[in-house]
Amino acid sequence: MHRVGLFIATCGYLGYVPVAPGTFGSAAGLVAFYAVRSTGSMGVELAAIIVLFATGIWSGTVAEQHFGGVDPGPVVLDEVVGMLITLAFLPVSVTGAIVGFFLFRVLDVVKPWPSARFERLPGGLGVMADDGMAALYGNLAMRGLMAIAPGWLV
Repeated sequence: MHRVGLFIATCGYLGYVPVAPGTFGSAAGLVAFYAVRSTGSMGVELAAIIVLFATGIWSGTVAEQHFGGVDPGPVVLDEVVGMLITLAFLPVSVTGAIVGFFLFRVLDVVKPWPSARFERLPGGLGVMADDGMAALYGNLAMRGLMAIAPGWLV
């Protein structure tokens, strides 16, 4: 189960890329977003977020024990879920998804309050919660952008 946990947390070892693994994880999140969105079901979208978040708590805990640190760099499932949350239930075009990608990357790096605090939660919960909070901010910011410039991101 240890290997399975690492495989999941690193998204099939994508997290081992030597440069910017979080950016690659977020790109994988865009792929996951389009796969989920293509079902046309908000229920599937919500279920994917919940299942992947819960799986990330477990696999993130395994990864922290393996790597011996808090929120290790190779763990990128949190970025995948972060992208799903950032774009959740928004009628975005390809342009909108790309804007959401960059917005989430900035928020994930900056970690606005309380994102950084959430990272201190134990185990995989901290791994997932800090990106989840940044993604909630991203979703709200996307909604704001869509209200200010209707039609631009849709």
